[in-house]
Amino acid sequence: MNAQETQPNEGINDNPGEMELNADENAAGTTHLNESVTNESEIEKITADLQEQKDKYLRLMAEFDNFRRRNAKERVELIQTASKDVIVSLLEVLDDCERAEKQLTASDDIALQKEGILLVFNKLRTLLQQKGVKAMESIHADFDVEKHEAITEIPAPNEALKGKVIDEVMKGYYLHDKIIRFAKVVVGN
Repeated sequence: MNAQETQPNEGINDNPGEMELNADENAAGTTHLNESVTNESEIEKITADLQEQKDKYLRLMAEFDNFRRRNAKERVELIQTASKDVIVSLLEVLDDCERAEKQLTASDDIALQKEGILLVFNKLRTLLQQKGVKAMESIHADFDVEKHEAITEIPAPNEALKGKVIDEVMKGYYLHDKIIRFAKVVVGN
């Protein structure tokens, strides 16, 4: 038996002059009727999603631009006020300097003047150490181009001082273990 013989004849008209209408929506040939409505709703949905994503993108860009401007403003303010703490601390030393200056003009006692000036210097050193400033120890150390700036070379008094720092013209300083000023030195040759 054939597969055609076992199945009833669907859609075949017993009356050849009469045309049969297929009312079944799942039958072949009717799917295209529903596609245009589905495609239009999908296009509208995709268009709405696209518009929503564009809106989100524009809002995000505006928010980022505001963040960048706010961050730049805060950075400028921070740079301008970063040294405020150190300056306020140095004002105390300046006050001590002015008192020492008055003492210098009012008194002829050299020992007393010397003691006052040494107190001011020690206060300044202590204040700078508290802020993270540390002096570089260079004398009799090996010359290092990463830390030292050679002003001149002189003959070494003995063989042990060749290539070493003999004198320090200007001290070098660290701020929290980062060099902020190189030491200007005289090197033994």
